[in-house]
Amino acid sequence: MTIKEVRQTYGTQIKSYHEQQIALQKQKKELERKINTTPDGKNVYANEAAVLELTIQAVDEKQSEYQAYMEKVTEQWAAVANMEVAKQQGEAMEEYAIDMGKIMEVARRLMKGGIVPPTDEKKLMEYSMELYQAAKNIGAMAKEKEKEEYDSLWEEKVDKEVAEDPMEVADNAEIFAEGPEIVSVSDVVSDVVT
Repeated sequence: MTIKEVRQTYGTQIKSYHEQQIALQKQKKELERKINTTPDGKNVYANEAAVLELTIQAVDEKQSEYQAYMEKVTEQWAAVANMEVAKQQGEAMEEYAIDMGKIMEVARRLMKGGIVPPTDEKKLMEYSMELYQAAKNIGAMAKEKEKEEYDSLWEEKVDKEVAEDPMEVADNAEIFAEGPEIVSVSDVVSDVVT
């Protein structure tokens, strides 16, 4: 089961338990009103009050169990998303380092008086106009022997893969452990009453 599926399933459960808690709190207030307005109300409504209190406690415990599991699921989701972000940043830094090496090689070739493709010169200019001008000036002073002609250091770029959304990767990750058994709120309530 994926994290997204678990979050949806248990989120729905938590919501239904929360709605039941609200309804039970309303019942409790109504019962307290009856107890306070009825002569000897504590004794008359003692059974109903005890059952209601046990029901509230059972619903609270089950919701707390689901909530604790969802917190662990959310932690796993965040960890997977953060790992994907770190991986993408590492790949970007690696690509940047490779490009920097190529830019410095283009500058070196120009300084030796070599002939480089215009696309490579343009990349050097985009990186640093000052470095480009210095390389061209030094290259112009190089001995007038046969100038070496170089191929481009950048190959034609194939369509780049689009980086995956880290949140989507986290949503589609497999869950670390099965969660607590799904029990409908009505089953929990009826178990207390019977």
